[in-house]
Amino acid sequence: MARRTIRRTDWVPCKAAFIDCRTPGSDRKDNYSFIGPGVTQSADQYVNLREPHGFQLGAAGMPHGTTNSLHLHFTAEVFVNFDGDYQLRWGADGRQGEYRSVDGDVVSVPTWIFRGFTNVGADEGVLLTVLGGDDTGGIIWGPSVLREAAGHGLHLTADNRLVDTVRGETVPDGVALVTPMPQAEIDRLDPVGPEQFRARVTHAADRVWIAEPFLCSTLPGGGAELSLVIGYGMSEDRRAAPRLHDPHGFDLAWLRASVGQGVLTHRHPGTQVLTAKAGRWAVRLNTGADERTVELGPLDTLSVPAGAWRSVTLLDAAPGRAADAGLGELLVVNGGDGRTELEWAPDVVAAARAAGRVLDANGYVAPAEVLVTATDDD
Repeated sequence: MARRTIRRTDWVPCKAAFIDCRTPGSDRKDNYSFIGPGVTQSADQYVNLREPHGFQLGAAGMPHGTTNSLHLHFTAEVFVNFDGDYQLRWGADGRQGEYRSVDGDVVSVPTWIFRGFTNVGADEGVLLTVLGGDDTGGIIWGPSVLREAAGHGLHLTADNRLVDTVRGETVPDGVALVTPMPQAEIDRLDPVGPEQFRARVTHAADRVWIAEPFLCSTLPGGGAELSLVIGYGMSEDRRAAPRLHDPHGFDLAWLRASVGQGVLTHRHPGTQVLTAKAGRWAVRLNTGADERTVELGPLDTLSVPAGAWRSVTLLDAAPGRAADAGLGELLVVNGGDGRTELEWAPDVVAAARAAGRVLDANGYVAPAEVLVTATDDD
């Protein structure tokens, strides 16, 4: 499991991942690629885990005052704010709107708009990024970004490679350089107002917690709560709805628990990535002689093997920063746009039935005494 466990101490920065790496104000960025390369334009970018997940995970590390220049994505880009303070801006000139992102925010930026951000808080703040798809199609830089980079000897080829003329590099024969997006096409981009943008932000106060999201929720040790942010995810509560419904290529939710609580043994065939925000968590994988336990602390990430049995338990609520004191928080991302349907271990199913809880034909929790009155299809 070592290669699938990405601890904060395993982060390897790339300081020249993008074409603005010499632009004053943007020259102190650290780019991290944890799962998949993301949209890096540097052959030197270190990638912790290259296995395709259907989405990609990375982070931006930026000291106070550092700016990530305006650029446009084709697939989903979601920021998860881990103890940071960032000024986000959007529009071709960055003046269409602004939003001040704080700790605990999840920001799903609309596709096909230019966006950038500046760290206006402490140096230690981190923006985790989740990108839709194994192939994002790259990015489009704002026209002013390309012009300023050229003044510092940096150019971008059409096949997404940085050419550094200051270091003596030359553009390969027959390879075109990226040119600014035509103004006529920029003018055709959809405008996004502040209210539209804010609707795609889930602040800590916006989270809606499902008290009993799982079949195991009333069983000892199974008392974690779930807050759906993007997609219906793993919830087995038929009344639960996410804040954002549009396809991203993944679902994203917060899981929280008190010490000793979590989610009992289950599995599903898709990809899943867990990142601890607050608390120290135990993730138990497999069963019997093959059982392994991985402990996660703040900013540690685990890519759970597809199809593996897994359970999670909060061991200690103290590390990190949670929205509510005394609780641990875990970010859960599953691949795909459909519901993530769980298969529960037989002992969990039996214990839940004994407690009067079963799953209906649609995979939602229902009273056992009601389902016994249902008739079979002819």
